[in-house]
Amino acid sequence: MDAEGKVVVGVDGSESSVQALRLAARLAPALEARIHVVACWDFPQMYAGYIPPDFAAFEESAAKTLAETIAKAFGPAGQDAPEGLSQELVRGPAAAKLVDAGAGAAMLVVGRRGHGGFLGMHLGSVSSACVSHADCPVLVVHTDGSHRTHHLRKGAKGQDPSQP
Repeated sequence: MDAEGKVVVGVDGSESSVQALRLAARLAPALEARIHVVACWDFPQMYAGYIPPDFAAFEESAAKTLAETIAKAFGPAGQDAPEGLSQELVRGPAAAKLVDAGAGAAMLVVGRRGHGGFLGMHLGSVSSACVSHADCPVLVVHTDGSHRTHHLRKGAKGQDPSQP
């Protein structure tokens, strides 16, 4: 499949990545594209030098997360998955690997997981890096309702601008 004929979806098992996958399935036909699901995994650097790396266990866990995410989005065994859906496990930092996977794609879709230490951020570190560095359009899916859909007018501190 050529790169332009795909919508890349980064998944990590979070609800926002399940929603990102479902949304990508709805958008792909309009883009005349197939869906390529990517799950990234890596050996945590905090363990480097302390314990022998069990790469197989990390890869197995990522493969399980990938399969479970597809099942949550499209039913058991991906029975309702769009035709031509492909999937890939990639070892390395998620942000860099998703940017690489999205090179030349019609779109890159990621969820805003937001499990970092800064509550209230509109983007997580991975989604922010994808938005900043991908060479294709990036869609970030919010599912927790924490983002604001209105803006306050200057000088209207604490007031809802939709109210007179």
